[in-house]
Amino acid sequence: MRNKLILLAIVLFMVSSLWLPAQSEELKARFLQRKPMIDNLKNQGIVGENNQGLLTIRSGAPTPEQGETVRQENGDRLQVYREIAQKLGTSPDEVGRRRAAQIAQNASPGHWLQDAQGNWYRK
Repeated sequence: MRNKLILLAIVLFMVSSLWLPAQSEELKARFLQRKPMIDNLKNQGIVGENNQGLLTIRSGAPTPEQGETVRQENGDRLQVYREIAQKLGTSPDEVGRRRAAQIAQNASPGHWLQDAQGNWYRK
């Protein structure tokens, strides 16, 4: 039951705001701005989604801009996980693990994912 509540909170956050409107809109804008580059990096196999709900550079040497984009995306994701965890009385790590499972379900074919045991695979 608790895992379902965490998943529900993650989904609700992605659909609506758990923060003040200005902060939420700014965060959403940053996620949307980075999405094309992140999708491109995933499609090329340069980054994958790890089992903590974060991006991991998997191959090659990303450009400084690409590396910074991954760093910023992970920072914002962690911020969201901390906020959800605080509201639900759980840990950010647990929220990240639940989000990773959700990401894996919705990932595009060919994207790299990390299972709960730490093994990488292509969807």
